[in-house]
Formats: sequence, structure tokens, C-alpha cells
Amino acid sequence: MNRKALFIVNPISGGKKKDGVPELIDKHLDAGLFDTIIVFSDGVAHARQLAREAVNKFDVIVAVGGDGTVNEVASALVRTDTPLGIIPYGSGNGLSRFLQIPMDPTDAIRTLAGGPVELIDSATLNGRPFFNMAGIGFDAHISEVFSHGKKRGFITYIKSSFEEISKYKSQFYEIEIDGRKYEREAFMVSFANSSQYGNNAHISPLASVQDGLLDVCIIKQFPVWRLPEMGVRMITKTAHKSKYLEIIRGKNINIKRAAPGPVHLDGEPQIMSADIHIEVVPHSLKVIVDKSFKAS
Repeated sequence: MNRKALFIVNPISGGKKKDGVPELIDKHLDAGLFDTIIVFSDGVAHARQLAREAVNKFDVIVAVGGDGTVNEVASALVRTDTPLGIIPYGSGNGLSRFLQIPMDPTDAIRTLAGGPVELIDSATLNGRPFFNMAGIGFDAHISEVFSHGKKRGFITYIKSSFEEISKYKSQFYEIEIDGRKYEREAFMVSFANSSQYGNNAHISPLASVQDGLLDVCIIKQFPVWRLPEMGVRMITKTAHKSKYLEIIRGKNINIKRAAPGPVHLDGEPQIMSADIHIEVVPHSLKVIVDKSFKAS
């Protein structure tokens, strides 16, 4: 019997049109292996609802979109036997890139037939799941600003970042990681499951999605003129060597900040309380990865 595959397409992710996605799937997914159904999400949390209703009814559920779409679909698949497939169509595609899933949609579709299934970690922030990266501070602020804009895409995100970076000030955080306490003044704090935000910008180059740990990346305030240097370090996977970055690994993380404010979960903003709790959920999500992905 053919495997049943559900494709959940986010029509607005990454500012990219998806009208041709059904045709691509029909053309490049082996019809001798899969029976496919393709649906388009039509609003916030709709992809999560579609995936939740499809669990145990399909052999694979595929997210067609960016990290936010992957988050919604994967949230319904945590601790189930239904694997997640990904066709990257977002602005950054951080988790997809880390898992070596091809950025070309045609190649990503073909990967679904022959790619291995890996168990990866997920995590929660105040009970909300994330799979690639979460954060507080500047990147959460930018995600919030970006979400109110009319245009999507990487260029718009970068433009928003440059407009806001000189105005944003560091905040004080009380941080507890696996029982050990730290006090830090930080520009932002990222909780990295994979190594990168997206677009091959690696904030924690040694991170693993299979080690049962998160990398808590504490970025100190740095002069704006050093921004190009920070960008080069992330692209060259040397950010962890910067004096402006401290990385502490842990499973159970508590953060206290001065007031409620934005956080982001896989790039999608939320407003949350001053107190934040993050924990790892080890080996909780099955994902179809590319054959080139090296399990850890």
C-alpha cells in the first residue's frame, strides 16, 4: 500500500507565492509510493489544527513554509509516531538548513521518498513548543516589529533590524540553568536547539538537536560598528569565539526579567510574562531529513 502524505501549505510564508506547489508535488513525488492530499492554511494556528486532526490518519505530514509553519505542524506531532516532512519556503528556514534539507523545493520533495527519519529534541517556553530557536531581547523585539509589517521576507527583516538596533538597550536578566544562577546584562538571550537562526547565520555552531540540551546564548551589548563583524562570525561559524557571546548548556532554564514583553518561538512573536521557564523534551519529534545529515 502507498503511504498517505498530507501537505500543509502556508500561502504567505517568506513572502513567496505557493500557487505552483501542488503541481511541483504531483510532478516530483513518486506516485508509486505516496497518496497525497494538499491543503492550504488560512490563518494563525490553522496549520497546527490541520496537523492535529491528521495525526494517525497519515503516514507523514509535511510542512510547506518557514520555521513558523514548521513550528505549527511539528507542535501537533511531538511524541507521536507520525514523522514530519519539510519543504522550506520561509525567510530563514533555520531548522531545515540545519537538517540539511535542500532549499530547492524540487529536491526537498524528492527527499521525502528516500530521506531517513531521525528523532530530534524539542523544547517548550512557558509551555509553548519550539524546535529550532527561541529568544528574548532584541531578536524577540524585531520579530514583534516584523510581524506588524505589510511585507515579509529576509530583506524586510534585515531592514527592520538595522532600523531598530541603535535604539534598543540591553536588559537585566536573572538566569537559572539546571540549578545554577547567573545575573547578566544582555542585548538578547537565545535558546538554541539547532545552531542557527536561519540563512546560515550560526549563533551556536556546536549545538545539536539530539543531545538533550539547549544552548543558552547570552549576547552582550556590542557597538553598532561591530555588527558586520558579528555577522561574519555567524556566517563563518565562529560566533562562539566572540567576547560578546557566552554560551551555557542546560536542560531546565528559568529567566526573570523586569517586566512582561516579547519572546519569539521559531521566529514567531508572543507577549509573555516577566518569568520564563524553558525545558528540553528529548527525542520527541520524528523528522525526515536529508541523507547528508549527520546524526549526533
